[in-house]
Amino acid sequence: MARKKIPIKKIDNINARQVTFSKRRKGLFKKAQELSTLCDAQIALIVFSATSKLFEYATSSMQQILERRNRHSGVQGSDISSTGQQQLGSESFDMLRKVVEDKTHELSQLNGQDLQGLTIQELQKLEELLQRRWTTISKIKEEKMTQEINSLKTKEAELTEENQKLKQLVREQRQCYESITSSSSDFPADNGSSDTSLKLGLRLFE
Repeated sequence: MARKKIPIKKIDNINARQVTFSKRRKGLFKKAQELSTLCDAQIALIVFSATSKLFEYATSSMQQILERRNRHSGVQGSDISSTGQQQLGSESFDMLRKVVEDKTHELSQLNGQDLQGLTIQELQKLEELLQRRWTTISKIKEEKMTQEINSLKTKEAELTEENQKLKQLVREQRQCYESITSSSSDFPADNGSSDTSLKLGLRLFE
């Protein structure tokens, strides 16, 4: 029975895409090793995953092979032609665009969108992920509320202490005022005789 041919197109399922990438990458490196052994070829492979993780393989030293490639193409050191720069820029842009598309797709699934193509296992994993994130959010929320309550209690205690100090100050001022009032009432009342004696004494000295 002939093996079913898999169409070459982007795999929408993230988990399946990662598994396929891992298997194909290992197969590619294995084929490169076999080619090097059979034909005595110098081979260097550089692979970036959708998450920008670097994978590389070289039959000898990656640096030596790259320097040999640069000498062969007439490029010295880090001098790259404008065509090469454009090609690298285009590849980097395509890679970044792919990463953005994947992350956007994951975000839409977390928001409850684009779920029709997922299997029961994938939906269960997505549900577990959301539950873990909800648990984390709830925990952080409780910690924030506890901190806010403790802060309010501290402020309440400070205000209560300040209020007690103000009450004590008012009582002390009232006692001081009552003491002054009581002392002034102990002096004898003035009468007319004292004024008359004073006037007579002044006249004797005139």
